[in-house]
Amino acid sequence: MSKPKIDIYTKFTCPFCVRAKRLLSSKGVEFNEFDISMGGPKRDEMTERAPDARTVPQIFIGDTHVGGSDELAALERAGELDALLAG
Repeated sequence: MSKPKIDIYTKFTCPFCVRAKRLLSSKGVEFNEFDISMGGPKRDEMTERAPDARTVPQIFIGDTHVGGSDELAALERAGELDALLAG
C-alpha cells in the first residue's frame, strides 16, 4: 500500500501552521505546502475541498480532511496519526 498524499494549506505568519508542519516533519513524511497568504487559486481550492474551513492550516491526508493544527495534534495524542499517515 502506498503512503497517502499530504497537503497542507498555510499562511506565512501563522504559528499554528508552523506547529503542524513541525509535527508532520517529525514523522518523517513529505507534504505539499500551499501558501495562501495572498489568496488566489490555491485558497479557492482549499475552500472547495473543505467548504467550512476559514482558518489555516488546513490539512488533508489522502482523502481525509484532518482539519487544523489542533486536530492534527489530537490525532497524535490519540495514537491515530501514524496509521493515517501510513495509509
